[in-house]
Amino acid sequence: MGIFPNIQSNLGDYVSDFVDFLDTTLDPLFDLIFFISSRIINGIEGLLLILPWWVFIFLIFLLGWYIKSVSSGILYGAFIFVIGTFGLWEEMMMTISIVLSAVIICLLIGIPLGILMSFSKGFSTIMRPILDAMQTMPSFVYLIPAIFFFGLGNVSAIFATLIYALPPVIRLTELAIRGVDPEVIESAQSFGSSRLQMLKKVQLPQALPTIMAGVNQTTMMALAMVVIASMVGAQGLGEQVLISINRIDIALGFEAGISIVFLAIIIDRVTGGIADKFQKHRGAK
Repeated sequence: MGIFPNIQSNLGDYVSDFVDFLDTTLDPLFDLIFFISSRIINGIEGLLLILPWWVFIFLIFLLGWYIKSVSSGILYGAFIFVIGTFGLWEEMMMTISIVLSAVIICLLIGIPLGILMSFSKGFSTIMRPILDAMQTMPSFVYLIPAIFFFGLGNVSAIFATLIYALPPVIRLTELAIRGVDPEVIESAQSFGSSRLQMLKKVQLPQALPTIMAGVNQTTMMALAMVVIASMVGAQGLGEQVLISINRIDIALGFEAGISIVFLAIIIDRVTGGIADKFQKHRGAK
């Protein structure tokens, strides 16, 4: 007998009924999402696997050189080479394709939502508790609706990652747009700029460094989900970590784990470097 023996909440049943209703009513939409997501993942992975290993490493070197320095490019290329020596090249490409797919979808959804929140206080008031729930909910909970709507596989991983990684880019986009200097906005208005022109030519360029910081956070959170997403059948390095846990294989666990760390370092430095470049470019004007 519980503390409240005569009181029983049916909230969970209502949520279950609502999810069943969505699954029945929006089944064509979920099929479309599954089709688009799987195509994006397979397309990115196929493109990455077409590249010879030395070409991919060279591209990573050039990216690190452009964003940071020659030494950074060499270090990033060395990280990718080491992952290849572990025999985890294809798993790394699958992980990159899942992360990129999730980040692309997050940006397509998150940046417009952040812009809408910056323009509408009412919409922002509605969205903020939703974003709070998305950020504080245990990440394992996201796997339940992912399996229910999309079954096991990489699409479920993207869906769960999307919920987990979406809030930062929404919040920072709103913060960036709201933080644009009011004098700059008034100046644009005095020249007769429309709302769309002001957004495109004034607010977004001014807000871009902060938005890029949101992109960085979203990308890192998407990468953080790769191990958890392996529980719903996601392939890649996270799957190798899960296999190593089941087998108690310390060697495989170390190799897969350190490979994820290497990828995290590269992604964090590259996206952070892009944000810094935007900031310097803005300061130079």
